[in-house]
Amino acid sequence: MLRLGLTGGIASGKSTVGATLRKLGFTVLDADSIAHQLIEQGQPAYDEVVREFGDSILNADQRISRAALAKIVFADPRKLERLNAIIHPRVEERLLAEFKKLQRDNSRRVAFVEAALIIEAGLHKKLDGVVVVWCKPSQQLQRLLSRGLSEEEARRRIASQLSLEEKLLHATEKIDCSGSLAKTHRQVEELATKLRGARPTE
Repeated sequence: MLRLGLTGGIASGKSTVGATLRKLGFTVLDADSIAHQLIEQGQPAYDEVVREFGDSILNADQRISRAALAKIVFADPRKLERLNAIIHPRVEERLLAEFKKLQRDNSRRVAFVEAALIIEAGLHKKLDGVVVVWCKPSQQLQRLLSRGLSEEEARRRIASQLSLEEKLLHATEKIDCSGSLAKTHRQVEELATKLRGARPTE
């Protein structure tokens, strides 16, 4: 089974590509969803995250507020690094276990993991390839502004990731999301056709 990463800069179109791949019948594991599960009460990372960042990140029901946590970590690169050190190894462990399960079931020739920080976390070294989704930096900024972030917040979040140029250096496949949705979908369909003809690894 080919194990592929799906990544790209924030607001670059990664979720759109992931959704299209799912519609085309591919398994796409969502690293963000796994990370969110891991910080729920009773889950492995909850206590460590609360100890590290304090009770101010908790809602009235004692659940971690992802918005409050994001505000803290994206304002301080050292705190973001600390959060990633808590979360990333656990996410990677869960993802690799999911890949092994899919391989044991022999149900898929190709499976993806969708994650923003595949390259930053070094996960790409344990995969068979990486699909990098990209768009123009000005488009990233505008998309983040349309989500309600201030320009300062948006620029901070973009700067917290590797640059587009660095991500593309690690790409085995690229999807250009700077054009229309139809153009993006055509590229994903072309990739799907190519992958269906690929020979899976042992």
